[in-house]
Amino acid sequence: MERSDAEYIALVLKGDAASFEPLVQKYSPRLFATARRYARRESEIEDIVQEVWLKAFHKLSSFRGDAPFEHWLMRLAVRTCYDFLRGHQRNREANFTDLTEPESDWLEQFVAQPESAGEDAAAAKQLVARLLEQLSPPARLVITLLEIEDRSVKEIAQLTGWSVPLVKVRAFRARAEMKKLLARLAQEKYL
Repeated sequence: MERSDAEYIALVLKGDAASFEPLVQKYSPRLFATARRYARRESEIEDIVQEVWLKAFHKLSSFRGDAPFEHWLMRLAVRTCYDFLRGHQRNREANFTDLTEPESDWLEQFVAQPESAGEDAAAAKQLVARLLEQLSPPARLVITLLEIEDRSVKEIAQLTGWSVPLVKVRAFRARAEMKKLLARLAQEKYL
């Protein structure tokens, strides 16, 4: 008979560290999926997940049990990913010459006829990923949660610890930042 998360947590808090392993096995796939949205290199993804599990183990006594363990763990994961973004932020300048041919073609088509640019979704996804990498950490986090993970503003506020108005402001600014990056890429092509 399989134990519940609460039972495993109680055992860990009583000193049975081995009881943490079933939680790791159960939730690691979800943590890896989340980390992949914020980091590209597999080594970075593994580091993020390991950091989440270390924090979870050390902070397990702060888990109150008001909400499911998974919610507490995912909130910890999002904050760890945000810390990763802030720590690895680089001033990355993307030039039009850095774009792949499909990205370049898609951007050219978008500038010429925005309504028909949705035809090559793969190139658009590559370009969006490239733009996301250049966003500031708060902007990247809010766009990823809101637009890619399709979370509500209220959920994002709970995950990040930000207020609902702050999430809305950061989403507005993130979209503006992304639009500015896209405009700069388009301008470089035609200057």
